[in-house]
Order: sequence, then structure tokens, then C-alpha cells
Amino acid sequence: MATADLLLHPVRMRILQALFDADPLTTAQLRERIPDIAPATMYRQIAVLAEAGVLEVAEERRVRGTTERSYRVRKEEAVVDPAARATMTRAEHHRAFTTFAASLMGDFDRYLAHEDADPHADGVVYRQAAVWLSEEEFAVLVEEIEKAVVSRMGNTRDGRIRRVVSLVVVPDEPGTV
Repeated sequence: MATADLLLHPVRMRILQALFDADPLTTAQLRERIPDIAPATMYRQIAVLAEAGVLEVAEERRVRGTTERSYRVRKEEAVVDPAARATMTRAEHHRAFTTFAASLMGDFDRYLAHEDADPHADGVVYRQAAVWLSEEEFAVLVEEIEKAVVSRMGNTRDGRIRRVVSLVVVPDEPGTV
């Protein structure tokens, strides 16, 4: 597992999002999907993720005297280590959440930039709800949500639309019972 600094870097997060549950992609294909990232930055951040073990080389092939690599995410490594998360300061959590929220906004902006985007027809959902839960009930809820999402991560394309699911859980007041 990785640290928040590694995974929640704005460029690295976008690279990971492009690769999550997608076919392996080359750096050139990633640049097509995320054209606003400079080539040198893209190569550098892919190298950082690969060196950390978050990305792995799925395939290598020779192309005009150079080696072209296709990358995929090692899902078990693309998670912030709970021990690392537990040692994060409030300022580090704030920075990590800000990066995460900015990434969500970027995803939504890219979606809306498509001429044929129709949030209603496309099933765009953003919702907030408050629930009262004991610690045990909360743990069960998180487990149920994770199970529901993870069980669908291996679906094949077969007429399906790739959707990005994000979850944020924040207590209304810290430590209140």
C-alpha cells in the first residue's frame, strides 16, 4: 500500500483514474486521455508510480528502436496504507482532501466538456445524506459499499459505460456519541 503523498498528487491521481479498471495503456495513450499534462511530467509521474509498485508493466514491445510499455494499476497497492493514514496530520488530511475534491471537479468538468453530455440521461448522481450510526453500524455500511463497488470492478465492457464512483464520509462533529 502507498502513502497519501504518493497517491493524492494531482497528476498521479489523474493517471491512476485513467487506468482504473481500464485496459493497460501506454504513455502515449495516457497523454491522449489527459492531454493537458506535459509529456515530461507524464513520464516522470508514471516512473514514480511504477517505482512505488502502484503501476506495473503489462506489456513491452519494440517500436522504432525504443521500448513501448503498457501500464496497469496494481489495485492492492493503489490504496493509502491505513497505518500511514493514521499518522497524517490535520494539515496533511486537508491537503489530501483538497486534492481529492479538485480531482472530482476536474472529472466532472471533463465530462461536461463533451458536447453530448446529458447529466440526467447519463445517470450523474451527487447526493449527500446524514445517517446516525454506531461504530459497528458504520463499519458494516463501509464494508457493504466497498463490496458493492469492488464486486463490479471486474465487469467487462459488453455495452457498459465506465463510471467513476467516489465516496466521501465525514462525521458532522468529531468524536460525538
